[in-house]
Amino acid sequence: MQAFSSSIPWTFPVGTLGELTRQSEARAQAVTSQIGDLTARCRDLPPALPFAPTLRGDQLRVIAEVKRASPSKGAIAPGLDAEAQASAYVRGGAAAISVLTEPARFGGSLEDLQRVSAAVTVPTIRKDFLVAPVQLLEARVAGASVVLLIVRALAPDQLPRLMDTAREIGLETLVEIRDERELERALAVGAAVIGVNNRNLETLVIDQATAPALIPKIPGAIIGVAESGITQPSDLAAPAAAGADAVLVGSAISASADPEVAVRALASVPRQSAVRGNL
Repeated sequence: MQAFSSSIPWTFPVGTLGELTRQSEARAQAVTSQIGDLTARCRDLPPALPFAPTLRGDQLRVIAEVKRASPSKGAIAPGLDAEAQASAYVRGGAAAISVLTEPARFGGSLEDLQRVSAAVTVPTIRKDFLVAPVQLLEARVAGASVVLLIVRALAPDQLPRLMDTAREIGLETLVEIRDERELERALAVGAAVIGVNNRNLETLVIDQATAPALIPKIPGAIIGVAESGITQPSDLAAPAAAGADAVLVGSAISASADPEVAVRALASVPRQSAVRGNL
């Protein structure tokens, strides 16, 4: 594993991301005693569904998110049935399903992940503020194919450790960044799928220029995913032009009266060829 080095020291995140990361650390500590059992259960599982290959195609691939609430919007769809919602997304053409498992601010759970993973035939992602290997074991046992790793939330030694754990137990990763320095860290640990979040999770401010600016710097062999701020097909023009392979969409489709139709509209946007990798 290539080590990341920088003259700029890592600092613990502040704002909303800092709060959620601290809470995740406490949740991870509370289940540390389950590591042995979860590890044993992982050994008996069949291979997870492949993720990265599903994000290549003539159209922008849609990663559709099951999301009841968020810190920025509050309640989005509090009565949402995770299994039914995910099934509608798949009928609409979603390539993968992202499931929020953070309980306090997003209203999610591992039970949602387990139910969705059992109900659909596409890869599922545990989307949370993961900080410890035990949380990856939980995700694998719940049926996930993928875990989200947020570079800003992870110290330089944490990110490679979690990447190694993921590989050992057969999970793929969606490694999330928001600037060039974080892209360097993602590349240093061998990320195969990199998401660029238009939302600064510390301040919750969205800058829709972030993904279009950074995706061209992701090498073409690596999947580039645009995240946040996407509400309608016209919002896909900029990430598509930048060479994105996929988009992750949550609030707009979770709140939609017809999630199948909402996803189908997004999944019909053509992917554009672009030269990438100019970091």
